[in-house]
This record gives sequence, structure tokens and C-alpha cells, in this order.
Amino acid sequence: QLQLVESGGGLVQPGESLRLSCAAPGFDLNYYDIGWYRQTPGKEREEREGISCISKSGDTTTYADSVKGRFTISRDNAKNVVYLQMNNLKPEDTAVYYCRAPAVCGSSILFGSWAQGTQVTVSS
Repeated sequence: QLQLVESGGGLVQPGESLRLSCAAPGFDLNYYDIGWYRQTPGKEREEREGISCISKSGDTTTYADSVKGRFTISRDNAKNVVYLQMNNLKPEDTAVYYCRAPAVCGSSILFGSWAQGTQVTVSS
């Protein structure tokens, strides 16, 4: 089944940037809308927050209010990768970040399964 792999997390200071990558070994991401989700400390798995999504073509992107203006989602279909550029990071962005393929952006129906995610820690 479809399983996406996240990478690029790390420990940064407030105001710094990170770029996360989402890949799908053995699958063609061109067929899927792709979303980024995060689980902040103390929250349960069921409380994972969808923060951004990009359509198959890349023409449509959506953002949660909490990240709008700071995060940018993009995709390189030739490389079969989806990125999340995170600028001006804040301590409240500290979370494990996941990517998944929703049926369509905004849908709660997700294809495949959760992977391990990538930890982002924002701390001075």
C-alpha cells in the first residue's frame, strides 16, 4: 500500500527555516494530492493537524491559518517529491511532521498509512 517517507526535520532556532521532503518509493506521486500534517507534543494521533496540501497538478495549494504566509508547499513531479518550505519557524511549530495522500485536498480520507514522520523542533 502507499506509504510516504518524510525527511528534512531537525532542531532550529526561532526565525530559522527548514525544508521537508516527502517521497514515495515505488509509487508515482503524480497521481495524488499530497498533504502535510503534524502532531504537536501532548496531542494524540487522532489530533494530527492538516497544515498544507497541494493538488496533483500543483495548481492548487491550501494552508492552515497557523502556517499561512510562512510555509510553502510545492512539488517536483519529475523527481517524485513534495516539499514543505518552512520559514520563520516558531516554537509552536515543534511537532512531528507527516505527509499523506488525501482523496482530494481537504478530505479526511487518506490513502495508505502513516509513516514515522520527521521531527521538527524549534527552540532557542
